[in-house]
Amino acid sequence: MKLQFVGPKPLISASGIDFDNNKEDKHVYINIAVQLLKALDHEYIDDKKYVYDTNSDRINDIDLMNEIHAYCPNVDELMEERKALVLEEVEDELTRARENKIIDEDSRGALINNITMMKEYRIQRAVNKTVYYCAINALADVVKRDHIEYIIAPMFQKFAHVFHSIQGVLNEQKFPIDTNIEIYEEAGKLLAKLQVQNR
Repeated sequence: MKLQFVGPKPLISASGIDFDNNKEDKHVYINIAVQLLKALDHEYIDDKKYVYDTNSDRINDIDLMNEIHAYCPNVDELMEERKALVLEEVEDELTRARENKIIDEDSRGALINNITMMKEYRIQRAVNKTVYYCAINALADVVKRDHIEYIIAPMFQKFAHVFHSIQGVLNEQKFPIDTNIEIYEEAGKLLAKLQVQNR
């Protein structure tokens, strides 16, 4: 399995396929998550601030997967598990569509075709989401392990999304770690700061 951008969440019906643009493909955030991993995963010297250039080149999908394997050695197994779950969901939907007596035969055929047509798309979205959360869990582990107090990044939507995901994972720990995201302006630039209350 590989990484590949597909697009927003599909909304499948007998009348066609629409897309929920509020549910982006997690692929768009993987690059940021991996770059943050590369920026944060190193030896630390007390009282020293570390800076990472966020304007570095975008990592291609093959190199992203290589980086992910370094942090999430079981990612291939997780992707296969997720693919199997999506295939099961698709089969359940196809069974329900075939057995649906509320809609006419043409609509039923259209629904079955639409579900079938979007199968690979849905699998790829699920794979991308699995890889993204592998990276987020690895980031949360690095933050916890190295007692990182804060991370500052440009206030772009992608960084904010990744910060919120890290926040969610840290909050779900056996011993939850408090975090706070602050948005502020400095030298004419809007910044986001993920503050971590590491114990």
